[in-house]
Amino acid sequence: MNGTIRFIGKLSFVVFLLLVLFSFAMFQGGFVSWFLFFAAMPIFLYHIGLLLYPIKNWHVTRSLSRHVTRAGDSIQVNLRIKRSFPFPLYYCICEELFPETLQKMDNYNERYRYLSQPEKLRITRRIKKIVFPGFRRVIELPYSIEQIPRGEHQLQAVRIKTGDVFGLVTKEHIFHVKDQIAAFPNERPVTIGERINSYDQGAASSQALNLKNTHVATGIREYTPGDKFSWIDWKQTARKNTVITKEFEQEKSVDTLVILDACYYQGINELAFETGIELTLSLLASIQKQTSQASFLSIGENTVHLPLVHDPTKKDWIKRHLTKIQPGGTVPFPVKLREEMMQVTPGANTILVKTHLENEFPDVVRQIRQRTKKFVVIFIQASTRISGHEQTLIRQLRGEGIAVNVLTENELARKMIEVTIV
Repeated sequence: MNGTIRFIGKLSFVVFLLLVLFSFAMFQGGFVSWFLFFAAMPIFLYHIGLLLYPIKNWHVTRSLSRHVTRAGDSIQVNLRIKRSFPFPLYYCICEELFPETLQKMDNYNERYRYLSQPEKLRITRRIKKIVFPGFRRVIELPYSIEQIPRGEHQLQAVRIKTGDVFGLVTKEHIFHVKDQIAAFPNERPVTIGERINSYDQGAASSQALNLKNTHVATGIREYTPGDKFSWIDWKQTARKNTVITKEFEQEKSVDTLVILDACYYQGINELAFETGIELTLSLLASIQKQTSQASFLSIGENTVHLPLVHDPTKKDWIKRHLTKIQPGGTVPFPVKLREEMMQVTPGANTILVKTHLENEFPDVVRQIRQRTKKFVVIFIQASTRISGHEQTLIRQLRGEGIAVNVLTENELARKMIEVTIV
């Protein structure tokens, strides 16, 4: 309705100017008056034609260099506008309407400097380009989206605006062009100060993290994806006519649970939460490199529990989950942690990644540590945002023999993140 009123108003204004000039020529008479009238006639006819020209019939498409990338990378985009009738246009302004999820940037190399000021990474992302199409039927506008943040981003629409030289007539239309970008979280190298898994004869040193105890075979089993070629038991394979691998002592003694705190709380540090997601993915990859069995537990608005067990498809599923997850939920994290740990098989080593310490957290840890071999807390927060109460809780947990790793901007700025479990 408003568009129709604006169209009638602009058309009436152009016709009114034409009638005024015609009246002047009629009453004034003479060569000059009629010359002005006929000289201005093409201009007025162009304005009327521009008013009647339907830009909403244009065909607008968007092509991306890739739809899947990593956080902090850039993507090349090409907008293509095709119109069937080459009506002459003086200018054309094209604007990409970005969603709220892209109104922040991810500077992978320097973002940890802003751990205490995450709001500085929020930006107003705007891509607006002007082109002078003339009689061209096909218009192409390339641009790039840089420093893409983690998550799934929906590109929904493109706004196109055009008009005449004098600004008397302007036309605007929003074209709904849908495309999706998925930015996976990055992985960082992580070292563990002491081996999480242990044998009956004692704990292995940190230098032996990537070694496999192939001297003590405790059984055999069928081959599963991820098993090494050297583990194959050729005698049993030939006897049973199927691929059989050896099962070692380490495989039975190792079971690690990585928990991510994805609950929302007032004043949450978004950059610390992003770092927690990145570290969670890195820990799972590091544990898998040790050929250890690992499980993943995400506690937030929705609870997700999934074992890896050398299954590449499950690893991809976890990566997609960590790509989409956002902090949410109304139930406090300690309450949900207690409920979920009661359902988990006891005896596993547990690594918890979180950015906030609640008052009830130490009591919950005391209850669930009885069901775990080792309980490790990785606390990620800016040094200036760690309150005195949280520092007291950290000292209390450490005094009770719980390993608490505090990662601030100083530790995160290093190329290698160190995690200790003692």
